Amino acid sequence: MAQNQRRFNVTNHQIPIPTLHQSTTNNTGTDTGTSTRASKTVSSSDLSILTRFHAGYFRISLALCSQALLWKTLAEPTTDARALSSIVRTIPSFAFILLWSIALLTLLLLCLLYLVRCFLRFRSVRAELAHHVGMNYLFAPWISFLMLLQATPFLQPDNRLYRILWCAFSVPIVVLDVKIYGQWFTQGKRFLSMVANPTSQITVIGNLVGAHVAAQMGWKESAVCMFSLGITHYLVLFVTLYQRFLGSDSLPAMLRPVFFLFIAAPSTASLAWDSISSSFDTGCKMLFFLSLFLFASLVSRPALFKRSMRRFSVAWWAYSFPLTILALAATEYAQDVKGVIPNVLMLVLSVLSVVVTLALMVFTALKTNDILPHDDPFVCYNIARGTST
Repeated sequence: MAQNQRRFNVTNHQIPIPTLHQSTTNNTGTDTGTSTRASKTVSSSDLSILTRFHAGYFRISLALCSQALLWKTLAEPTTDARALSSIVRTIPSFAFILLWSIALLTLLLLCLLYLVRCFLRFRSVRAELAHHVGMNYLFAPWISFLMLLQATPFLQPDNRLYRILWCAFSVPIVVLDVKIYGQWFTQGKRFLSMVANPTSQITVIGNLVGAHVAAQMGWKESAVCMFSLGITHYLVLFVTLYQRFLGSDSLPAMLRPVFFLFIAAPSTASLAWDSISSSFDTGCKMLFFLSLFLFASLVSRPALFKRSMRRFSVAWWAYSFPLTILALAATEYAQDVKGVIPNVLMLVLSVLSVVVTLALMVFTALKTNDILPHDDPFVCYNIARGTST
């Protein structure tokens, strides 16, 4: 009996623990033969692209769209970085249009895949909405569209279509705000102190990007409204994450690159307030210096990301977007504070952002088998296979 008990304990210990798509598994009781046939069916369907694809893949569109915005900003005649602007302006305009088009096509492809997933894997999408990490990336496609709108070479901010598109991309952000921010202070199991993690800052970034674009269109009231939503929740969220409440460390090692989102939030806030106040004032500089401090804090601790860098994954794309936003903030800082140090800082951050993005594109092209891994923390297709053994 003791031997049987030990065998039972070992068997139970080997059953995988569900992560995100727990609701997609089949919990109906069956006998051994039926369970084996069902597990084969579930395994074959769960191995499909739609099951392993999730909102986290919009990290790629965030990186490419922000990169297009960076190159447009650097090419503007107002940029006072002689060492960099002379190089950027020698690049033909076709190259920028090509980059913008690649970013647009990538974003549309990801949106199409996710839309199909909503129809064919709705239970997985519903589970993603309830997950403390997955739900935050639902802001990512709308943030990508807003940055792509800023970077477009075909429309001006005073264009009517430009404003219609801003409304179309901003309304989903506000709707998600009502859902997620409401949960943070009304539902016990989803209090901010229980679900806070670095990816929660994407909710803040969505509001700040929307405010940035609205201010450029001249809609100051809308910009201030979205900025107030974003910056207020950012202050509370930053303190919550800093104090390491339950939930702030609930990320697997594979997702540790998302810690770089600590850089993106204050950088985006500095850009948004710069557009609202029409000057890179003291408040913008304070947020920019906070971003630099957080950047230095992260790069000085490479051991934190050692386990996540052992094998390529789509989580690596989380490095590019925050670096690009920091480079954009450095560009605005260099325009306001004339001098060698601001220009060198902008040059270093811009080059680093471009190099990281190019490296990620190369890795993605070479490591196609790792783009949809079988051990993604968001996927638990092996639960049915594990429970049937």
